[in-house]
Amino acid sequence: MARTTPVKKALRSLTWLVIIIAALSALNGTATILANSAKTSGWWDSASWAPELALDLQGGTQITLAAKQTGGNDVNAQQLQQAVEIIRERIDASGVSESEINTQGSNNIVVSIPGRPDKQTIQRIEAAAKLTFRPVLYTTAATNTSVGGKGKNGTASPTPYSPPASLEATPTAKPTNASDPNWVSARLQDLYENYDCNAPDDVTSAPDSKPLVTCDQDGASKYILGPVEVVGADISNATSGIATNSQGVSTGEWAVNLSFNGQGTKDFRAVTSRLVSLTAPRNQFAIVLDGTVITAPATNSAITNGKAQITGSFTADTAKTLADQLKFGALPINFTVQSNEVISATLGSAQLIGGLIAGLIGLLLVVIYSVVQYRALAFVTVLSLAVSAAITYLVIAIMSWRIDYRLSLAGVAGLIVAIGITADSFIVYFERIRDELREGRALESAVEAGWRRAFRTILASDSVNFLAAVTLYILAVSDVKGFALTLLLTTIIDIIVVTLFTHPMLRLIARTRFFNEGHRFSGLDPTALGAVYRGRAQFRAPVVDGKRQRSAREAARRQTIAERKAQGTTTTTDSERPETDGKDS
Repeated sequence: MARTTPVKKALRSLTWLVIIIAALSALNGTATILANSAKTSGWWDSASWAPELALDLQGGTQITLAAKQTGGNDVNAQQLQQAVEIIRERIDASGVSESEINTQGSNNIVVSIPGRPDKQTIQRIEAAAKLTFRPVLYTTAATNTSVGGKGKNGTASPTPYSPPASLEATPTAKPTNASDPNWVSARLQDLYENYDCNAPDDVTSAPDSKPLVTCDQDGASKYILGPVEVVGADISNATSGIATNSQGVSTGEWAVNLSFNGQGTKDFRAVTSRLVSLTAPRNQFAIVLDGTVITAPATNSAITNGKAQITGSFTADTAKTLADQLKFGALPINFTVQSNEVISATLGSAQLIGGLIAGLIGLLLVVIYSVVQYRALAFVTVLSLAVSAAITYLVIAIMSWRIDYRLSLAGVAGLIVAIGITADSFIVYFERIRDELREGRALESAVEAGWRRAFRTILASDSVNFLAAVTLYILAVSDVKGFALTLLLTTIIDIIVVTLFTHPMLRLIARTRFFNEGHRFSGLDPTALGAVYRGRAQFRAPVVDGKRQRSAREAARRQTIAERKAQGTTTTTDSERPETDGKDS
């Protein structure tokens, strides 16, 4: 006998579920094998079957830094906060997640990192923030920003971009200024051509008097830059705002306004006077923070008064970010290491075990409730929870080595909450099926009709959870982000499991004799549920002192006026009459 369409659909859905689980297992398993092999290396190097734990559960390294300006003066609170942001960017660039960076006192910064960071990460944290201005010698990247004078000098139109010619083989003469192409030696050409912008540690350093090969912050463009011509310490102020033209009329676009001190004004006048006469990309100068290009605007005019305006495709947020980088990144802040020590987990294994025990208790209560309420149907709940747990574990394990996600106690709390979310979806579906059985449908028909009604409710509920998790992740601090991320992940997995496993399983068991005939331990017994309707105007006869007495009363309440007229009960229902025997009046 050919399989019915619902059975084919159920088997197809289960097949897709098996493929998803197999693919996740294969990806994690293959990466783990490669990671344990001494012969290979790559993006799988940190792969493991066990998820990485965050600082609160694993412990790590704590570094206390004292921030001071090179002149020995203490930094103020605003400068200290910017130093925190610079350190956070450095740590994020190294691939370390779930770190904690806080200020302590008036000039101390405490950095806590999960595990044992490598030497390069430590050096990156301790290095002083350094901002410089270098002319662009070579790049294949087009610029969408430009710099011009502010106030009496006005702002010129952006210089059209034209791709540069290929690099020369060797210098033809000794460089005469910082923009001279003769800085580009054969060694520098080779470094540029083989430079990998996507490697976090592949950031070159060079003395201020030498050229530099580096990339922008996005890793999308790389540059050969000339020697430093203006230092960031000569920036007296940087602000963001709406740009104005030479007549003081607003242009409607966001801009970053720069002001230089006396020495900066003199140096910037010299460099812009030279760059304005050159062709792209040599008319650009790069603003470099910690060896990375944060912007490389083209020069539109010679700026002689020390007041420059950078314009381009800015929004209010990006303009403010750049202004803050120029204002505070320019500060020559040095960090003196006061302590570097290994710290234990703030919550530790005991709290982790306690959280897992709480999750197991919650899971056990869900199972007990399912058994009491749904009898044998509870095995679908248990299997669905097991499938959901397996997919969640595999995804978290992969996230640990692919995006360096670390599981915190807040994340564990999100997983525990997910048990209730998943169980809620099953309850909604099961109760919809029961409602259909009460209406007199056969089980197979009740499963399909119940799914159509339940899925809308499940989707609406999970959508609310999804939006709440996204909002928390965007607006909350790091600890709550862990909770939000696991809640977001498990909400998506809930929809996958209820669609590809729970519903197909109900389709299949609806064809078994045990469930289809409504065994009293199946959880889908029509008699126990009060299923009374058996066709138009046809109801079961009540049984005195039996289960069907309740069914008869339910039937009377559900009758339409036409059905009551047909039975001659328009004014008096069965439930209102005394019941003296087991037959309808």
